[in-house]
Amino acid sequence: MDTDLLAVFRAVATSGSFTAAAGTLGYTQSAVSRQVATLEAELGATLFDRLPRGIRLTESGHCLLPHAEVLTGRLALARADLRALRELRAGALRVGAFPTAGTALIPTVVAAFRASCPDVALTIAEGLVRDLVPCLRAGELDVAIVTSAVDGLLDGLTLRHVLDDTMFVAVHPSHRYAGQAQVRLAELAGDDWIAGRDRPEETLFASADFQPRIAYVVREWVAKQGFVAAGLGITLIPSLAKSSVRADVVLVPLHPDDSPVRVIYAATPTGITPPAALEPFLSEIDQYVSTR
Repeated sequence: MDTDLLAVFRAVATSGSFTAAAGTLGYTQSAVSRQVATLEAELGATLFDRLPRGIRLTESGHCLLPHAEVLTGRLALARADLRALRELRAGALRVGAFPTAGTALIPTVVAAFRASCPDVALTIAEGLVRDLVPCLRAGELDVAIVTSAVDGLLDGLTLRHVLDDTMFVAVHPSHRYAGQAQVRLAELAGDDWIAGRDRPEETLFASADFQPRIAYVVREWVAKQGFVAAGLGITLIPSLAKSSVRADVVLVPLHPDDSPVRVIYAATPTGITPPAALEPFLSEIDQYVSTR
């Protein structure tokens, strides 16, 4: 059964006449009459008795009416739900991010997104890039903030450039270069370094022509800063994490020619229709980057 014909039938049945239904629906009386006749032919049943003074539902019409009310009502609800998704009054967005992005970028963007789209259910998952990417491919995340650190890991994903994350050197306040305008990596060759892994090519040095003397392997940013504050060595701090550096650690800018750069992307699965809320979320990221 054509749902439009059911809607016309329901309007006639509830208003009590073809003319009244036509006024409600914005049709002509003859158009309403034709559509009811079409429905009757389709069903093989007379739905209304046409009387000299109006119309009256037949037994078949009484039988059909509650079904027409349910079907047209559900269709109206479906249209309303779809409209709510388009207008961001409903829906969900699942976001993944690597830990450093959670120091400032993600909290700032989430706060702005919550203010502009309060009815969208937003979930945040933190993880390493190598763990976030499989979640994207499996449809468990709609977007992930990732880096280009591992060759080939992001192949097949749609990548939207967010920013280039440059590095600072975090040193103890008594370090010989604390307070200096900038420093060259070669000047730090004799220092003990604190890194997330013992192989430089798997750390923030991956894009730098420099082999640090890694004295301590410490994975968490807070713990790395603790080692620096204790005078046990120095470490690289990404610009994304600059705002979260503790007060007893000094950041020294690296010379532009030496600074390793991590390219940050918003990654989405290729060929998958995104949720309506994705583009507004990405726009908030663009706004954050433009003001940092």
